[in-house]
Amino acid sequence: MNTPPSPSAAERTDGSSVRIGALVPLTRPGWVEAGRHLLAGLEWGVREVNDSGGIGGRPLELVVRDTAADPQRAAAAVDELARMGVAALAGEYHSVVARAAAARADALGLPFLCSSAVLDALTDRPTEWVARLAPAQSHGWQIYADFLLGAGHSRIAVAAQPSVYWASGTRILRDCLAARGGTVVELDMGELDPAAVCDQLVENRATALLLLAGHPEPAVSIVKSVRHDQRLAEILIGAPAGQPEFTEWAKSLGDDGTAIPFLRYLPERLSPLGARVRTALRERLGEAPSFVAFEGYDTVAVLADVLGSHGVDRARVAGSWPRVAVEGTRGRIQFSRTPGISVWQWAWTPVQVVDRDPAEPGRFRVLHTG
Repeated sequence: MNTPPSPSAAERTDGSSVRIGALVPLTRPGWVEAGRHLLAGLEWGVREVNDSGGIGGRPLELVVRDTAADPQRAAAAVDELARMGVAALAGEYHSVVARAAAARADALGLPFLCSSAVLDALTDRPTEWVARLAPAQSHGWQIYADFLLGAGHSRIAVAAQPSVYWASGTRILRDCLAARGGTVVELDMGELDPAAVCDQLVENRATALLLLAGHPEPAVSIVKSVRHDQRLAEILIGAPAGQPEFTEWAKSLGDDGTAIPFLRYLPERLSPLGARVRTALRERLGEAPSFVAFEGYDTVAVLADVLGSHGVDRARVAGSWPRVAVEGTRGRIQFSRTPGISVWQWAWTPVQVVDRDPAEPGRFRVLHTG
């Protein structure tokens, strides 16, 4: 591992704070609600660390930068945070943005613990500097494909926008389904409007439509169009990327937004730690915390453990990934080298397929676990 010298700011022992850079989407076109939950988890984790004495008696400080779902903005933020002397980076929700941040962190020799992004190829080459909590897309989306096949759906349509993330998801679904006799038809949302999507679903005799598209648009308009087309009364709408997890989805769609299965990274039952954190995050957010908020909290739990045990030197932080063993809100977190994954990976966080209950839209039903 090439080891650039750590900036002097990261080596201070005069009681000044230990700083972590946090990358979070807080403005459009970023998914602001996801960013708010991620930041709430990060901030609560920092508060608990400081209430327990900080890092070797020094307070832990979060230096937040808004990525706004912009890869170039994220890369620039990584440069800025590196110059400020942060000991490590944390966060990011959007996979394409996290990929840009990870590449820059790798080039600079800055440890990056990615909270939420799932794209398998988070970096182009294997790196010692980056670790990830969220499951790789190939793992989670294969579980989603298993759910679809188990529910009797083998003719799948995907309403997809141009993106490395959506293209990767389409390829994973196609490979999983084809191996068991299923088919995937891609509907290009760069060319089709929601009404045309409905016509294509009828023409292709699809039994399920997956939303591989941004929220709120065009995802909300597609759902409304499909829900109110009598020809498609029996079709399943799915959203593997997790759009229905957030209250904004329920507010935008009401009853139309229920019974749309999505991936959620939570266990069937939270540990006592997870239950305690859930209560604190609910109070902080004013609503039930999403799995993204737990990812934020767990990110800080891991970094605090590493910084407390191995110090703030960046090379030592990155070198500690394979020795991590931390009780998080969703299980014991340890990193390993996983085939096909270029970063240190927690393999695996719990994975569920859930939906909003039509009888009680604020309640989630667990449909499948992986």
